[in-house]
Amino acid sequence: MTREAPHNVPSADFDRFSDTYEQMVNQSVWLAGEGAEYFAELKARYLAHFLGPTFCGKVLDFGCGVGLLSGFVLSCLPGCQLHGYDLSRASLGQIRPEVSKRGNFTSLEHELDTDYDVIVVANVMHHVAKAGRQNLILSLERRLGEAGTLAIFEHNPLNPLTRWAVKQCPFDVGVTLLWPREVRKYCAAAGLVPRRQHYITFFPRKLASLRFLEPALTWCPLGAQYAVMADRAVGWRNTLYRVRQSAGEHAPRT
Repeated sequence: MTREAPHNVPSADFDRFSDTYEQMVNQSVWLAGEGAEYFAELKARYLAHFLGPTFCGKVLDFGCGVGLLSGFVLSCLPGCQLHGYDLSRASLGQIRPEVSKRGNFTSLEHELDTDYDVIVVANVMHHVAKAGRQNLILSLERRLGEAGTLAIFEHNPLNPLTRWAVKQCPFDVGVTLLWPREVRKYCAAAGLVPRRQHYITFFPRKLASLRFLEPALTWCPLGAQYAVMADRAVGWRNTLYRVRQSAGEHAPRT
């Protein structure tokens, strides 16, 4: 019997792949000419650009896996306090000691805090059953600090090479990719305000000389992945949302 995630993600699957996670990602994205480290660093650099290099708040890497992104987050945001969560204990065991000793990395949700400045959810949601996605965002919203931000990275289903890469990846079998509007909808329903939506990573290694153009292409829906940044509602919106939430109504439009 496998241990199941609160949001219907079987942890045993990722336990099975923990030793070969990077190798399998590298094999599935070989057309890009880059590996898992390149894409993890890209996300960390995006966060650092958004938060600023002097950011010293508390970050949760939700679905941290073997800690690849966590390591780059610490490199790009050396002043942050980093925590990590993943259901796969075997994956947590693969995190490099110099990363794991910097914070609390756990497979138990009750060990997580409720005042994170940023929660990063990188390529996690497509592993969550559609029926559990809204509940996941609701649970993460409750772990944000008063002015916290939820940063969601996902594969772009509009990009044909992304769809091909997902089909090649053993631990992506049977997943359903999310469109950006679906992610924004979940955030808004949780009382979060989607502030930014950017498409990222456009050029393979053979065209690396063109990557300087990527910051100007974040509007273009052909990027291999995308990022949605959603903040906790503030002021009257926050008050209105809390009132409606307690009454069982929908979140206010943003």
